[in-house]
Formats: sequence, C-alpha cells, structure tokens
Amino acid sequence: MSWIGRISSVLAGAALAVLVGITIASVVMRYVFASPIFWLEEISGLLMIWIVMLGAIVTERDGQHLSIPLLVDIFPAKLRIALDLVVSLLSVAVLFYMIYLGVGLSLMARTKLTSILQMSWFWIDIAVPVGAAGLALFMIRQCFRDIALLARGDAK
Repeated sequence: MSWIGRISSVLAGAALAVLVGITIASVVMRYVFASPIFWLEEISGLLMIWIVMLGAIVTERDGQHLSIPLLVDIFPAKLRIALDLVVSLLSVAVLFYMIYLGVGLSLMARTKLTSILQMSWFWIDIAVPVGAAGLALFMIRQCFRDIALLARGDAK
C-alpha cells in the first residue's frame, strides 16, 4: 500500500512542478514576447484537478486532513476510536459512490474533446475516481487499524 502513497506523492509533485513551470513560461511569453501560450488554460485545468486528487491521497496517507476534534476530544479514547471508525466507514461508502459516478462520467466524456488541444475529457474526469479510490484504500487501512485498537482495548 505504501507504493500508492509514494506514486501519488511523486505524481502530485511532478504535476505541480509542470504547472508552475508552464505558468512562468506563459507569463514570460505573454509580457516579454507578446505571444501567450494559448493552450495554458486547458493544461492548467487538467493539472490542477490531478494535483488536488493526488494531494488528497497523500494527505489521507499521512493523516493530515483537516479536522476539528473539539467535541470528540472530550470523549473517552474507545468512543473516539469507535466514532473515527463510523465516520471512516461512511466516508468509504461515499467514496465508492463517487468512484462509480466518476467512472461513468469519464466513460461518457471520452469522446468529448477540449477546444484547443483536442484532448479527451476522459483524462480530466478520470482524476476524480482515481483520487477517490486512493482515498478509500487509505481509509480502509485506517478502519482496520481502528478495529484492531478496539479489539485490543488500546487507546490512541
């Protein structure tokens, strides 16, 4: 499972580097040479959605998603773990539904082309189910950890 996290980190970092690079190149081309890069918007949109979805996988892997545990912190450790488990299971169910819908959308959009580069919208839309699948895998792993903690009676 760690290879998924490593690949996600590398791909998100590479996509971010490419996005920054082409944005800088576009600014230089527009203001120095008065010749903008006309396809920047399409590539930026593609890279941005992939950065967000791959970044979400990395964030889930590292347990760094934003949370506001104000109410939960007052509960005993076992109850906190049980609540984490319930929320994770509900989140996994939503993610599986998101995967289902995202794959359907991607398959329907595979013949739709972007206006400038004539690239299939499939490659933009498929980022959502890929990201949701990665998130679901790491959440399921956390569910197994929570179940093991509850079975042993350990506290976090």
